[in-house]
Amino acid sequence: MSLRNIAIIAHVDHGKTTLVDQLFRQSGTFRDNQRVEERAMDSNDLEKERGITILAKPTSVEWAPPGGGEPVRINIVDTPGHADFGGEVERILSMVDGVILLVDSSEGAMPQTKFVTGKALKLGLKPIVVVNKIDRSDSRVQEVLDEVFDLFVSLDATDEQLDFPVLYASGRNGYASDNPDAREGTLIPLFEKIVSHVPAPNLDVDAPFSFLVTLLDRDNFLGRILTGRVQSGTVKLNQPIHALDMAGNVIETGRASKIMTFQGLERVPTEEAKAGDIISLAGLTVATVSNTIADPSVTEAIQAQPIDPPTLSMRFAVNDSPLAGREGSKVTSRMIRDRLEREAESNVAIKVTESEDRDSFEVAGRGELQLGVLIETMRREGFELGISRPRVLFGTDENGAKTEPYETVVIDVDDEFSGTVVDKMNQRKAEMTDMRPSGGGKTRITFSAPSRGLIGYHGEFLSDTRGTGIMNRLFERYGPFKGQIEGRKNGVLISNGAGEAQGYALGPLEDRGILFVGHGETLYEGMIIGENAKTDDLEVNPMKAKQLTNFRASGGKDDAIRLTPPKKMTLEQAIAYIDDDEMVEVTPKNIRLRKRHLDPHERKRASRAKAA
Repeated sequence: MSLRNIAIIAHVDHGKTTLVDQLFRQSGTFRDNQRVEERAMDSNDLEKERGITILAKPTSVEWAPPGGGEPVRINIVDTPGHADFGGEVERILSMVDGVILLVDSSEGAMPQTKFVTGKALKLGLKPIVVVNKIDRSDSRVQEVLDEVFDLFVSLDATDEQLDFPVLYASGRNGYASDNPDAREGTLIPLFEKIVSHVPAPNLDVDAPFSFLVTLLDRDNFLGRILTGRVQSGTVKLNQPIHALDMAGNVIETGRASKIMTFQGLERVPTEEAKAGDIISLAGLTVATVSNTIADPSVTEAIQAQPIDPPTLSMRFAVNDSPLAGREGSKVTSRMIRDRLEREAESNVAIKVTESEDRDSFEVAGRGELQLGVLIETMRREGFELGISRPRVLFGTDENGAKTEPYETVVIDVDDEFSGTVVDKMNQRKAEMTDMRPSGGGKTRITFSAPSRGLIGYHGEFLSDTRGTGIMNRLFERYGPFKGQIEGRKNGVLISNGAGEAQGYALGPLEDRGILFVGHGETLYEGMIIGENAKTDDLEVNPMKAKQLTNFRASGGKDDAIRLTPPKKMTLEQAIAYIDDDEMVEVTPKNIRLRKRHLDPHERKRASRAKAA
């Protein structure tokens, strides 16, 4: 049976995972009567809720050409479309011989498409372009194809790569065609294009076994599971193997205790695998991503893709609030350290360093979304944490001058909001590099912006565009430091004691600003209960109860207090909202905002020290 290895790359929400579902169905991987969840490839809860792919996942279909021909096994890797998970993308592309570039027929080539496509073209992969969602009422197929061509040119594609085949598809309705006007059919043209355009792996089956680890997983029974493509030779069950680091040093020796290939979404045990196969391997305890697993006779490591450096870091601390330990089961620094080390092991884009007091950890990653997903995952696992405001990681150029990370920001907004967005981005030291109408009363604006200025902007952006704006960000480069950027303009309302919030006290506080807590919520001293309408912080008493007397109110009825529902923040909103002297308390049940120093005297001392 011949073999093809392909990756599907696309921008967030362009229909990649839905298309893979249809490839499963039409290749007979799923029985007709088998109940399969929609977007079967998005397997973890967070992926399903957010509708994004976070983890790269290999899968496999077997396709027999109609009319009888040699069946083909197609290994498909579904890649994350979000820049924050770019660490996954770069490694995966080294496992495949071709890519399907999926582009939305209306939105066209987006920044994320650019990021992943650039990586693919650099590796010499020849893409098949699939214009998806051609049945959209606002599709603009020819313009989108022109955009893709311009994108390839700007990414220095070779003449061979520029001569790409094109198919027009609707992943949801399960058809692809050479004809942009087709509105029915099957995915047979796509299967045929994969077989004819993507080369079979051209690797040496007779050489000693070698294999580059691109993904790492844990299994309660098998331990570490290393996934990647066999680069040379054959591996058999229980064969002796060793692991080499990037410099070629042996880091451990062992046996291939389990070899698994992919069939649909399942991992299936097999006796042996040969060059070109994408497999999972168990039996080693130390080997990790970018290590080479090989026959003991092999002494040279396979070249691994370098990973882009982290640009943002947050402090993960033990929760030391007065309510600590009431809602979570994992609260000690040892538990937090073990969990973060496990994460850094399998996710090479994350770096963890322990602070001197051993009660907090500096976690560096590629962006707010990546770190937000990690915090949300830990929260669901029962952890309690104190999280600091994100800060960017500065660098220095060859002259010793300070540099900072910049991002390309592409914003699609209704024309009426474009002025507001440009103004807000200017305040954040962003430079506009392009502005053009994108049809349907919308404008597409491109900026080059320091990452620092974008922290916390997304929520404000959605308010400014009444929820209709779309913002896409992509790491661009390290550039010159832009100087002071104005932060949050408003101060906060801080509880001056511990107890339960009382409606009687909250009523008058509504005039002071926006409340984050409601009647009956448990509060503690130093907890942030709202946003002050003015610029300074204000300590208030939200627990004052009404004095009971035996006099009746005039008119025979007491004042009925009607409170506005409090503003409840999501985890990302809370992290983006806080200032440098504040923290987010994250527990399985609640997200609370607080001052770093709960005691007002300590707060004053800290602010005096900072001013000095």
